[in-house]
Amino acid sequence: MADLSALYDLLRLVPLEPLQHRFAQRALVALVLLAPMCASMGVHVINYRMAFFSDAISHSAFAGVAIALLIGGNEYGTMTAFALLVGLGIVAAARRSRLSSDAIIGVFFSAAVAFGLAVVSHYRHLARSMQMFLYGDILTIGEGEVLWMAALLGAVVLFQALSFNRLLYVGLSSSLAAAHGLSVRLYQYLLAALLSLVAIFSVWAVGVLLVTAMLIVPAAAARNLARSAGGMFWWAMLVSLSSAVAGLFISFWTDTATGATIILVASGWFAVSAVVRLGKR
Repeated sequence: MADLSALYDLLRLVPLEPLQHRFAQRALVALVLLAPMCASMGVHVINYRMAFFSDAISHSAFAGVAIALLIGGNEYGTMTAFALLVGLGIVAAARRSRLSSDAIIGVFFSAAVAFGLAVVSHYRHLARSMQMFLYGDILTIGEGEVLWMAALLGAVVLFQALSFNRLLYVGLSSSLAAAHGLSVRLYQYLLAALLSLVAIFSVWAVGVLLVTAMLIVPAAAARNLARSAGGMFWWAMLVSLSSAVAGLFISFWTDTATGATIILVASGWFAVSAVVRLGKR
């Protein structure tokens, strides 16, 4: 396992009291890794109108954790595997069904949440364990999770570098993209898989309730501020990273939940972007 001690020692040199503690240093590194993933994938969530999809994936965490607690497995590993299964299952079902995508997602969403709640209602002692995933707590993240985030960031960066323009094309018109030789099915599955992983990793930071906001709010603010798809990507990066870092420190100083504070800062960005957008008309 890689040793991040040298990075933490550098962060300790920053004259801010929270960064004198290892848990805060680890949380900051995790957020700096997570924010770009949420920003870049959030652009596609907005363009593909996949907000409900990301919501379904984040809420599948309930079922994943419930399964892990029942079989005695690792909560995060089981949660991640189940979310990946749900994400790919939604795409597969939507491609083969006459129902709308929203209807398919709604079925998966309902089944996953119902299963998680059924398990908790039967084994009431599990409620406290589930609560942590409901609200999230980036301050308790471990070294292993940080390294997994770094690996996932590498995969997302590679995917975006190779596929960003093609994904925009598929989102604009899947039939036209297929007519020009693009493998629409492959890109849909890859996007769903990576989005599922990013959503579940975001549960650690902001909890099930705010995962969709983590993906959508920076990208929505970016759309108001940008004049092109590329501009939207970089604005989303700026909004997401600044919101994550500022939200972390503000939560220390105000003694509020870190995830909620991050989303409030991002929402402030959105409010400013909406005013700017109105000024351009």
